[in-house]
Amino acid sequence: MQKTVTIEQIEKSLESLPANEQLRLIEKLARLIRKQEKKRNQTLIWSDLYGSGKGIWDGEDAQEYVNRMREDRS
Repeated sequence: MQKTVTIEQIEKSLESLPANEQLRLIEKLARLIRKQEKKRNQTLIWSDLYGSGKGIWDGEDAQEYVNRMREDRS
């Protein structure tokens, strides 16, 4: 069974750390937060894209549009 640690307990422990160890911890936390933010920003919410392509084909047949786009790439 895992014991729950409170933020107050962590703060008390931090006060006893030397300054260089506190800085190491700050750097680790900053990296962790950046990694989480990067991951969060990479999450694609498909519902946000709904309707974003409206009007792209503008009456053009979808397959003809795809064929034309493929030709443009080569």
